[in-house]
Amino acid sequence: MKIYDELVARGLIAQVTDEEEIKSLVNEGKATFYIGFDPTADSLHVGHFMALCLVKRLQMAGNRPVVLVGGGTGYIGDPSGRTDMRSMMSPETIQHNCECFKKQMERFIDFGEGKAIMVNNADWLLDLNYIDLLREVGACFSVNNMLRAECYKQRMEKGLSFLEFNYMIMQSYDFYYLFKNYGCNMQFGGDDQWSNMLGGTELIRKKLGKDAYAMTITLLLNSEGNKMGKTAKGAVWLDPNKTSPFEFYQYWRNIADADVLKCIRMLTFLPLEQIDEMDKWEGSQLNQAKEILAWELTSLVHGKEEAQKAKDAAHALFGGGGDDASMPATKLEESQLTDDQIGILDLMLACGLTPSKSEARRLVQQGGVFLNDEKVTLAEQKITREQLREGVKIRKGKKVFHKAFLD
Repeated sequence: MKIYDELVARGLIAQVTDEEEIKSLVNEGKATFYIGFDPTADSLHVGHFMALCLVKRLQMAGNRPVVLVGGGTGYIGDPSGRTDMRSMMSPETIQHNCECFKKQMERFIDFGEGKAIMVNNADWLLDLNYIDLLREVGACFSVNNMLRAECYKQRMEKGLSFLEFNYMIMQSYDFYYLFKNYGCNMQFGGDDQWSNMLGGTELIRKKLGKDAYAMTITLLLNSEGNKMGKTAKGAVWLDPNKTSPFEFYQYWRNIADADVLKCIRMLTFLPLEQIDEMDKWEGSQLNQAKEILAWELTSLVHGKEEAQKAKDAAHALFGGGGDDASMPATKLEESQLTDDQIGILDLMLACGLTPSKSEARRLVQQGGVFLNDEKVTLAEQKITREQLREGVKIRKGKKVFHKAFLD
């Protein structure tokens, strides 16, 4: 099966322009494509992971990726899919996040000589003269058309800042710049980026003529990835210091039955023939499918050794064993104790098991919190310094485990 047909079969492609030409370029390994990542945090998350897997698939088929880190667009913030404006980040934070992204991307993408290219749009966006930009680029955009774009329409009632209104122009300029300077003839993005991506294609055609060879393809990535990457604690991060390999494994091991085969198809590199056979699985076989999904994705992100540790720890915990070496853990400070003890609600908050004490209290009242395998019945329960010296195991619900300890 050719790579384009495989992307379709895996459920990744949402909509395209010039499908036959795109299909030909991708299948023949002649696409130089770009996909962008804005540095909104110091770690990539599962939504990004889906895009990285796509880049890996296309690179394996002989196409050349141009991976763009949005050190410039990060100054503005993408309004797509948001009901409020993003917090403004300092230049130092943006640069730090870009550097973190680069280290994580190198696990998925080959940046060797003649392979993938990594660029930062701060290198050209921050040097733009505003008047020159208005004359060169602004004249190519219709405000009426921009306001019809989904990324802006959903914000009109609550307010859209002029800062964010410029995001489409900046992203479009990226494609224009990469086309001229890197021969980039294709752009990829999530389905929430469609309007911004079409803006880039139109800018190239208006500035360089109708024969300019630039195409777009959007993939069902960001909306699905963000949905699947959300937990009670926030995003599922690729940084092991933010989401441990065990937590990462357990997230995918506990995914809903209705989503497991879709995730295996979209995210793993297992052969489609094997996945098609798994489509027939039901009942207890879905648990086996979840283990396959968790193993494959944890191996991709953290390596096979960490994946095996996470799998072994999960089997030990749920099989009644005591091996908790790979369980996520939080080291407490003396300052977090009051009168040589800490309340269970404060402890859960300190371990990141709940976003608030009120949520922790609700879980206790519902019987969903266990301390060293004993159900916590009182929200006022205290854990002593001596207990913390030995280490305590907290369980939230049936499948979320955490250790807390004090040196």
